[in-house]
Amino acid sequence: MPALSTFEGNFLSRLWNDKDTRSLVVQVIATLAFFAFFAYIIRNAYVNLEALGKGFSYDFLFQTSAYDINQHLIEYSSKSTHFTAMWVGILNTLLVAVCGIALSTVVGFILGVLRLSKNWITNRLAYMYIEFVRNVPVLLHILLVHGIIVNTLPVPKQAINVGDGAFLTNRGFFVPKPIYEPAFWGVIAVFVAGIAFFAWFRGFAKREQDRTGAQYPVFWVGLGAIVGAPVLAFLALGAPIAWDVPSLQRFNFEGGMVVRPEFIALWLALSLYTAAFIGEIVRAGIQAVNRGQTEAAYALSISRGRTLTLVVIPQALRAIIPPLTSQYLNLAKNSSLAIAIGYMDIVATIGGISLNQTGREMECMLIVLLLYLLLSLAISAVMNWYNKRIKLVER
Repeated sequence: MPALSTFEGNFLSRLWNDKDTRSLVVQVIATLAFFAFFAYIIRNAYVNLEALGKGFSYDFLFQTSAYDINQHLIEYSSKSTHFTAMWVGILNTLLVAVCGIALSTVVGFILGVLRLSKNWITNRLAYMYIEFVRNVPVLLHILLVHGIIVNTLPVPKQAINVGDGAFLTNRGFFVPKPIYEPAFWGVIAVFVAGIAFFAWFRGFAKREQDRTGAQYPVFWVGLGAIVGAPVLAFLALGAPIAWDVPSLQRFNFEGGMVVRPEFIALWLALSLYTAAFIGEIVRAGIQAVNRGQTEAAYALSISRGRTLTLVVIPQALRAIIPPLTSQYLNLAKNSSLAIAIGYMDIVATIGGISLNQTGREMECMLIVLLLYLLLSLAISAVMNWYNKRIKLVER
């Protein structure tokens, strides 16, 4: 028996002294402890909810919500369920995130280029804007823009008339609502075909330029395919669309579509705030490109514009994309501040009113958490795919 004990001790000692074995054992123990901790937390929460007589259930999603939402992309009323209210909040969150990413990218790239301008006034103005905006909390920007819109624009009876069809008021921007006729599907088909043709032609032009040096008018061909062709199809089909124009009825406008000031304020504030950071990222990315690349392009008689698009920007993107992804994620998550001005996103609907009405804190917060997690993962996946697509290919 003493010999057996000695053998077991030596065997365990050899296993522990082996680097790979010891690393595996530590990882297994750490993983088990991690999952055990979360299992304890989840079980503890479940037991406490049962003690309070709440339990854990999502049955409340199919109860009547009994509250109104002033901006919704799908059919909704106070008689709709909490499940419908959840989808309204999700779509409103996605709307402000997508629109914010688009506008902040455009403004950010413009600011980045202006920061490199040799014009002293232009350079200093861009610098002052960036320093002011990014050093003030985004919540204050949201409240400021919302306050300007609400307190500057007139009441509906004194609305600013734009083209006898659109009206600007402090209750929203009222614009005509399109009513599509069946023939309009033909216009959509031409538009989709134009996008497909432009994608093919752009690839063809790049291959030909790499092979022969010939340059094709990609921009004008794309403009004709994506804009010109659908317009011609629209006219050829007899303009298959009607308009529901808003009209003033007593105290407010009715008909048409309305873009609420809460959305405009949140969209502009998040976009302009994020654009300040993107501007610095773009400036740094462009400056990271070796100046010899630009001088070599000029030596080959390549124009300044073509040098920027063909030489500088493609190389700068490799340095721009990773930090740009972080700014997109920040913008999407900062949209949760919408509740401060009454924009009904997922936090204000399921994470706010529905939570208070039903008392289902755990279930509502899990929905909100899962939405932002999926949204962030989707943004990261798209940006990582694009970053991998533009990376240097080694021979």
